[in-house]
Amino acid sequence: MNMTFKDIRPAPAEIEFKNMKFLITDRPSDQSIHAFIQELKRHNVKEVVRVCEPTYKVDELRQEGIDVIDLVFDDGTFPPNEVVDEWFELLKNRFRESPDACVAVHCVAGLGRAPVLVVLALIELGLKYEDAVALIREKRRGAINAKQLAYLEKYRPKSRLKLKNGQKNSCCVQ
Repeated sequence: MNMTFKDIRPAPAEIEFKNMKFLITDRPSDQSIHAFIQELKRHNVKEVVRVCEPTYKVDELRQEGIDVIDLVFDDGTFPPNEVVDEWFELLKNRFRESPDACVAVHCVAGLGRAPVLVVLALIELGLKYEDAVALIREKRRGAINAKQLAYLEKYRPKSRLKLKNGQKNSCCVQ
């Protein structure tokens, strides 16, 4: 059975705010992994945060020096607290070590779970939730559903992305 139907998804979107860079993408497949790696390298990505179920092999990414971190949560929902904590810990560590780096994050289509994590980071960096959502939607039309918006509207920043010298570092098992 030959299907010619093409899944139309937005192009990868780089979001930069206060010297933190994010790349929101859709999920690659084993067939598209080479093009995905090239895109990641163009943006200086060292980590890919995968918030959907694993469906592709990570060996080639790792060979290119790109880590894949799984912070999976259910489609159409907002992240549980543990995922949020790990996301902020990863960002603090990455941008402390490499201020010019970019962290890629993807879900299946790059319109729900991945943008929600980036909006949380933008809120922690000082943007109002409406402005953060508008910034994402400018580059990824249709991003973030009503349930996710309600969660983001209630989210209150806790200064979790402040990079301080001598800050105690907690470790997480991955």
